[in-house]
Order: sequence, then C-alpha cells, then structure tokens
Amino acid sequence: MPTDTLHDTPPVTGTTRVFLVLGDPVAQVQAPQLFNPIFRRHGVDAVLVPAQVPPARLTDFVRGVTAAGNIDGLWVTIPHKPALAALVDRCDAAATIAGSVNAVRRDADGALAGALFDGLGFVDALRHAGVAPQGRRVLLLGAGGAGAAIALALLDAGVAALAVHDLGERGRQLAERLAAGHRSQVAAAASADPSGFDLVVNATPLGLRADDPLPFDVDRLEAGTTVVDILMKPQGTPLLRACAARGIAAHDGFEMLVRQVPHYLAFFGLHDAARAVRDEFPRLRASMGAR
Repeated sequence: MPTDTLHDTPPVTGTTRVFLVLGDPVAQVQAPQLFNPIFRRHGVDAVLVPAQVPPARLTDFVRGVTAAGNIDGLWVTIPHKPALAALVDRCDAAATIAGSVNAVRRDADGALAGALFDGLGFVDALRHAGVAPQGRRVLLLGAGGAGAAIALALLDAGVAALAVHDLGERGRQLAERLAAGHRSQVAAAASADPSGFDLVVNATPLGLRADDPLPFDVDRLEAGTTVVDILMKPQGTPLLRACAARGIAAHDGFEMLVRQVPHYLAFFGLHDAARAVRDEFPRLRASMGAR
C-alpha cells in the first residue's frame, strides 16, 4: 500500500534519478516537499533536491550537472527562469513567447529542452473554478514570464479578446509577439481600466508590499466580472479583499500552482504518476497548505 511515512521512504541508490531545483536563494522552495512524496507514492525511483546557485555561476553549473547521466532535469525558480531560457536548445511555445522557463530536461539526443507551465496551470485552475475561458473578454495586467504564459494559454483556450497592459513597452511588445503568431484577438491595452472586460487577471507584483497601490480601480469592474490575482498572501491580497467588498468573484494563484504539478511530471516523462496525480488534487491541496 502506498504511504508517505518516513520509515517507508526508499533509499537513494545508484539507480535513483536525480532532479534539482535551481534558485538563489532556495530556503523558500517547496517543490521537494511536494514532489518527493509523489515519487514515493507512485513508485518513482527519483529524488528532487534544492541547489543554491548564484547567477554568476549558473551557466557553468547547468552545463556540468546536465552532463551527469543520472541527473534527469531541473526545476527552475527565481532568479534563473529567464537565464535558463537562454541556455536551453529548444523551448515550448509558452517559454519561447515569455523568454522564461520553469523546467528543463535533457532529451535523448542530449539537447536541453525548456518549458513554462504557468499558463497551463492558470487555465486548468479557471476551469476548476467553473470559469470557462472560451468567449471571454480578458484584460491581462503584467507581461512578464507568468503573464506571457497566461496570455498564450488563454488564446489557445479560445478567449474572444485579450488586452495586455504593463508598464513601459512590455504590454505592447507581448501583444505584438502574440499577434505575430496570427493571434488576431490580442492587442495592447492603453490603460489598466477593467471596464468592458468579463475576466481580469493581475499578473503584476502589485500587492506583494503593504504600500502597493491596487493594480486597477475595482470600482470600474462590471457586475459578473471574474478577477484572478495570481499572487498569494495568507490573508489574501488587497485586490482580493477589495473585490470581496464589492461582491466580485475573485481567486488567487493557489489552484494555478496545484494544477501545474501533473504538467511537470509529464514533461519529465513520468506519465503514470502524472495521470495518477490528476485524480488526487484534494491531497495535493492539503500538502500545499490549502486554505
């Protein structure tokens, strides 16, 4: 019977496949606490270990560890996501658009492949919340790596219109990259005004600090609009609280993280575990500290 108890943890041996979480710092990473129990439950002889790598040493480190025959891939966290995208040999569509990756594997031909799962997790989370993306008019605030991946996934999911806004030229540049892929329903937004949209997504860092302004004027939201703030804070972000005060349905980024788990497993070729995990999302939420 599968179990998570420590005394039943299989030993790490010469056959164990090794994955690393690269970051700087790594004290905050939770992926090992999440994925190592999944490996145990589903009989995967693998271990995921954090590795603190300063940016100046990243290139040499990645070239070294990916040459090791028993190291099968990398989870990637701050600040290395853009840098890893530049080091891999090929990327999936989301990572290419975003210029950022959160997973890297070594393929059979020795090439490094990168992927970005934020968008897939976001759309899966939307559907879990009962919000079908098809036909929606979407305002996306934030055109960084996560925002770019979310934009592409929403377009793939069939939104009717997508307006992208960010500081400086980033919103326009992302809209142009997406439009170059024949995405006629995407455009840059001149402002962060949410009126006229029925789905509004905050993919900016606004809300992380106590003195941050709201990313947009909540009073401009139309009744029936859904808001997603991909940030997570124990007491909810200021945007989520402001939406609740107006009776606007709003969600944080927790489920988006949960829904990325099977995508990671499948990317690394652990297809049986990925299929099994899709049937145990309640357990995943509990292990990730569901609120």
